[in-house]
Amino acid sequence: MICLVFQRTILAFAVLAAFSGSVSADENKAARGAYLARIMACADCHSPRGPNGAPMPEAGLIGGNVGFEIPQAGIVWGPNLTPANGGAGSWSTEEIVTALTTGVRPDGRLLIPVMPWPAYAGLTTQDAEALASYLQSLTPDDNPVPGMIAPGENAPAPYFTIKFPGQGAPMPLA
Repeated sequence: MICLVFQRTILAFAVLAAFSGSVSADENKAARGAYLARIMACADCHSPRGPNGAPMPEAGLIGGNVGFEIPQAGIVWGPNLTPANGGAGSWSTEEIVTALTTGVRPDGRLLIPVMPWPAYAGLTTQDAEALASYLQSLTPDDNPVPGMIAPGENAPAPYFTIKFPGQGAPMPLA
């Protein structure tokens, strides 16, 4: 019995050694980033939605086709996160980490309130860099996504409306 356990342990270590030798550190980092993007639900906003309104993560992080109306702020669509056309995947690792953890884009603008960067501020440096590695590894896709629309302007694509409970007046954004 002990011999069988020993043989299985040796075999497991051999498989791990063979696997770790065939995958680069960058591939492991990007794989960790893909996992993080999945559990952080990035596709909920940054992927198109199907006819039933459900996100289509299999389409990739090419940008959302259904926006979010934020009272007093306007309507925004989740941008394309691939390296195409200045998407977040084209930013440097440091710029992506800064945006994820502080809510500040490379151009100095703040991310919109629906982007949960305050929750992501707790990411370890290694995890934030892994997510950056994943975004930078995506195949560039020139999927056009509407820009932000000011309150009262006509929307070029469908959107969800965020409505706060109460007297009908929008709750101020903090």
